[in-house]
Amino acid sequence: MKTHPKTIRVRRNRYLLLVMLVLIAGALTYTGYWWRYSRFRVVSHNAFVTGNLIPVEADATGIVTQVLVEESQYVHKGDLLVRLDGHRAQTALGQSRGGLGQVVREIGAVFSTHRQMCQKLIARSARLARVRHDLIRLRQAAPNGSVSDQLVQNAEDQMMALEAEMREAEAELKAIEAKVSGTSRTLHPDVEAAKHRFIAAYLEYSRQQIHAPVSGYVSMRKVQVGNRVQPGDQLMTIVPLEHLWVEANLRETEIARVRPGQAAEVTVDLYGESHLYHGTVEGLVPGTGSVFALLPPDNAAGNFIHIVERVPVRIALRKDEILKNPLRPGLSTITSIYVKESKQPLGASLATVSTQEYETDIFIDELADAQAQAQKIIMDNLVQKNAPLESSCKSPESVSTKNSSAYR
Repeated sequence: MKTHPKTIRVRRNRYLLLVMLVLIAGALTYTGYWWRYSRFRVVSHNAFVTGNLIPVEADATGIVTQVLVEESQYVHKGDLLVRLDGHRAQTALGQSRGGLGQVVREIGAVFSTHRQMCQKLIARSARLARVRHDLIRLRQAAPNGSVSDQLVQNAEDQMMALEAEMREAEAELKAIEAKVSGTSRTLHPDVEAAKHRFIAAYLEYSRQQIHAPVSGYVSMRKVQVGNRVQPGDQLMTIVPLEHLWVEANLRETEIARVRPGQAAEVTVDLYGESHLYHGTVEGLVPGTGSVFALLPPDNAAGNFIHIVERVPVRIALRKDEILKNPLRPGLSTITSIYVKESKQPLGASLATVSTQEYETDIFIDELADAQAQAQKIIMDNLVQKNAPLESSCKSPESVSTKNSSAYR
């Protein structure tokens, strides 16, 4: 049976009206959603989870003899990760220990020589004073003929010889005083230099065992038993997963209203929309991604093409949510920033360095231990403990001028 054309028009108009109503309802719904929600939101699909990737590098030369961790294992700060063959470092440490003891004994000998020269100078000063007194008496008796002129001449010659010996002893004493004056056996510059050579060898030996600088998960392990490593060689990476953030790359046309302190909502592809993470904008990176690229673009070359640049925005995540639903650096996210309110200026930053991966104290005791051992070596090799320079050693000027008026 053929449908009447009028019936067809009625049905068609009815369908068109229904479609129009659906479109109008959709437009009104979208307008309402935009008005109440979207116009205060900046959404980016170009956003990724990131965190601190702590490199573990060798700080000494040696051959790897043991690897104690594997990828995906959790390690605590201070745990032993890699052990190197320390035979050469131990040998160098022994040489520096012997060198320090030898220098301490040599400096002790210099101080002893200083005391010896002081006593020698005092003895020669006494002999010179005695000859001067004898010469005075001989000269007083010479006019009476009690003594011969030859005896007087011999006394004068002896006095001149003793004065020359005094000047020689004075010069030797000054040379030794230049080495030991103003210091002591334990604080002498030569001892300090040998002490720090020992400390350097001690640190080289202690760094044959490589410890975890922070707590986290082991990743990117490159080291193998038998590898010969040098200072600066990267062995593995430690990733702390309790402190992560999102780096959202927003278009330059979207960041005008983005400010630190604004709230953000993050969904991760790993969990989907069923898990919502709440974050806070901590700051904007002071530059677009292109200026930090390995080969930044040269816009003055003549081949300019306008490209909308992207600015990285750092968004902090809540620690309790990360611990409840763990994340990994590099995961893709959909990030929505609520840009309606913020009292922070554009150039402000809320980022802090308060978490454990920003500081390590695993090396804090090494220097103190090395200094304690060096001090013990110094004290064990002191033949005579610290004593000041002898105050009884008279200066050359006082010795040479004491009896000059009586002689003349």
